Amino acid sequence: MDNSKKAHIIVVSNEKGGTGKSTISMHLAIKLLQEGFSVATIDMDGRQGTLSRYIENRQNFCEKNKLALPIPVHYKFEPQENYSLIPADRGRVDHEIGKLMTSYDAIIIDTPGNKNYLFEEAHKFADTLITPISDSLIDLNVLSEIDFDSGKAGKPGHYANYIWDVKKYLASQGKAYLNWIVVGNKISALNSRNKNLFFEYLEKLSKLYGFRVCPGFKDRVIYKELFLEGLTVLDMQTDELKRRMSVSHIAAKREIRALAEFICPE
Repeated sequence: MDNSKKAHIIVVSNEKGGTGKSTISMHLAIKLLQEGFSVATIDMDGRQGTLSRYIENRQNFCEKNKLALPIPVHYKFEPQENYSLIPADRGRVDHEIGKLMTSYDAIIIDTPGNKNYLFEEAHKFADTLITPISDSLIDLNVLSEIDFDSGKAGKPGHYANYIWDVKKYLASQGKAYLNWIVVGNKISALNSRNKNLFFEYLEKLSKLYGFRVCPGFKDRVIYKELFLEGLTVLDMQTDELKRRMSVSHIAAKREIRALAEFICPE
């Protein structure tokens, strides 16, 4: 990231709910804050508000324990239910994000699990797109149909088609490259044929659709536990919060660092 430029926009997106978008958004925000970047987060899924609750839990934990853990500046948008007002609200969202771009090094946008106009507005600003997918062969359908007998990809899935349209739009705006990263999430710790096939097909699809594959995150209970306090695995054993780290904490910390390397290897 170059601090002399406008904010680097990281959009965390999938048209399927429950893929870990908010957990990834929060951990990336804290990682970048710890690296010295100024960071804002935007919850485009304001009605469900998982990321907003995560940050609120962190604020409450810090206040209760008199800690000064890094917290991103947070914004929340909720979809307009009156269809006649949606065009004006699109303009408002564009304007608000445009203003934020001059104030921060990085902006992380957590999108809803369904394609509404806020979902679409978020993608218009993407420099990096992170798509978490659970290690299920069924979940690969958002990217492509797959003939499991032949191992060949069929027609693109609805989400892959949408990202192709996003790439065309960004190119028309002078942004030639979208750093698209697909992340395996909630990966089983067991070495199974299903998991091996999942990553095998993911690698094949990456060459077809132009994304990179990040090894991703194991299915760990600690992520759910830390949410309640608004903490991340990156907070363990910091100057502010000295907690003993388990093997699972250490492994999870490596997973976050690996994803961050995909975004800003320098």
